[in-house]
Amino acid sequence: MAYDDLRDWLAALERAGELKKIRTEVDPILEITEITDRVSKGKAGHGSGGPALLFQNLKGHPGAQVLINQFGSARRMNLALEVDKLDEVADRIRAFMDVKSPQGFLDKVKMLPMLAEMGKFFPKTVSTGPCKEVIKRDNFSLLDFPILQCWPQDAGRFITLPCVVTRDPNTGKRNVGMYRMQVFDEKTTGMHWQRQKVGAEHYRERLRETQQAASLRVDLMARTSGGSQTVANLPAGKMEVAVAIGTDPALTFAAIVPAPPDVEEYLIAGFLRQKPVELVKCETVDLEVPATAEIVLEGHVHLDELRSEGPFGDHTGFYSLEDLYPVFHVSCITHRKDPIYSTTIVGKPPMEDGWMGKAVERIFLPLMKLTIPELVDINLPVEGIFHNLMIVSIKKSYPGQARKVMNAIWSLGQAMFTKCIVVVDEDVNVQDIGEVTLKALNHIDPERDTQFTLGPVDSLDHASRLPNYGSKMGIDATRKWASEGFTRPWPDEILMDEKTKALVDRKWKELGLD
Repeated sequence: MAYDDLRDWLAALERAGELKKIRTEVDPILEITEITDRVSKGKAGHGSGGPALLFQNLKGHPGAQVLINQFGSARRMNLALEVDKLDEVADRIRAFMDVKSPQGFLDKVKMLPMLAEMGKFFPKTVSTGPCKEVIKRDNFSLLDFPILQCWPQDAGRFITLPCVVTRDPNTGKRNVGMYRMQVFDEKTTGMHWQRQKVGAEHYRERLRETQQAASLRVDLMARTSGGSQTVANLPAGKMEVAVAIGTDPALTFAAIVPAPPDVEEYLIAGFLRQKPVELVKCETVDLEVPATAEIVLEGHVHLDELRSEGPFGDHTGFYSLEDLYPVFHVSCITHRKDPIYSTTIVGKPPMEDGWMGKAVERIFLPLMKLTIPELVDINLPVEGIFHNLMIVSIKKSYPGQARKVMNAIWSLGQAMFTKCIVVVDEDVNVQDIGEVTLKALNHIDPERDTQFTLGPVDSLDHASRLPNYGSKMGIDATRKWASEGFTRPWPDEILMDEKTKALVDRKWKELGLD
């Protein structure tokens, strides 16, 4: 049964022994980060990932609570998506993808149950919800919430786990993305949507619309008055934005998944939780937000306004540098009574976002296989911070196939940012870094098997030659074939025969070596 809201999820974490409540006073400025970083890295004696943390005594914010590290272990990611293992979600996705187009009436009838099931996942709008318990159209301040400053050189406090809702001005489809938001003052924040993100594309579409409208108006004025008027004197446009903070875990996770632009994250969340997301209309903008969210910020991004945002201690383990980004002007805040502020921190791995990234890896492997059917498995090591390293195993059936796979990955959505791709044969366990290192480094001739290309890179890549543009590397670590120009013999791997292994298995206990 799906979690109703963040509070239902918190109760589940507590029942599972996965939540630690902290009543000692702590400061949202730096101190929560240091505590959480130690816990998530196992430095506080809690094992892999540590527990979720609920801070209940916050300096400067009496009565407030902060939830962090809610997704910070493999077990909690499974709990969040209500599965025993993430492959269950992948299997559900695979089942829907395997449906073939109906050829006749009987086939169409057979598809009805699956279509009906899909229909259950679509979001539904309700008249009101808990997020409307308190409505503030004026006399509000973002600084009333215990928003963290994470690292010493951060430019200020940052909202780090927001579900940012925008609408495509052409299609009307909504998008829910997760973009950090630097708090500038009581009513404005930065909106750090990188240029390849869907929210940024909606922003550019609105900008194009406004510019085209302005040009038409100038042309019309020139025709009717015999004069001219500059575009600069025309009213600037705005883009409506809503931000939900503290949603149920499936929706928070859905905001980070690399979904196709035509598929709404509200639908993805419904699929993950097996129950539709309930939405309510905003008070001051024409957008819908989760009815059970803890906090909702409504407002606009002005199309003619950019402001310096950053630095920010990022998931690369380094500070992302100061740059210009749009400004979000808050026009209304609604929230639950005594709202719980949900947040996360990023920095040197392992951290909470690493577990979320591994969940994306597992769940979306079937979608990658649609485009790259020879894929067997992939591994995005947490130390590779999602976009720096991807290890791929393939079922190789023709020469040059490893290079074809590299180029296919670089053409796939957010995978285009992958800096280094290592391709190995299907018998290599890509989840075992030791085995990958042994076999890949044995199998390559560095000059022959390394491929370089130029293209878009992640905005957070501080080493690229230009912002958002640089080089990427692929390594073909598969066995080389004669049809690939390799004429030397390829040696066999050292393996014991099964008869001897079985014999030693039978004797093992009496050998007394355990």
